[in-house]
Amino acid sequence: MMVLVTYDVETVTASGAKRLRKVAKECQNYGQRVQNSVFECVLTEAQFVVLRSKLSTIIKEETDSIRFYFLGNNWNKRIEMLGKVTSFDVASELII
Repeated sequence: MMVLVTYDVETVTASGAKRLRKVAKECQNYGQRVQNSVFECVLTEAQFVVLRSKLSTIIKEETDSIRFYFLGNNWNKRIEMLGKVTSFDVASELII
């Protein structure tokens, strides 16, 4: 499934900036950054549960928020872009 992960982490304090970096790093393990605080992730249900659990341990619930948008079965036909394309096909094979 395609999941759009968006987050807003309070960065006024040093601990907030550290949480922001941790959230971004964890999201990079599961998908690709498409905007500053937005990641596209193609996940299985099990992977989603693990990602959600990891992120919940990083954030401070009183000040930070994370939203998950599930884009459905035909997500690849529903993505439109304007301007410079900076991403790759997340459904294709990736060699690291």
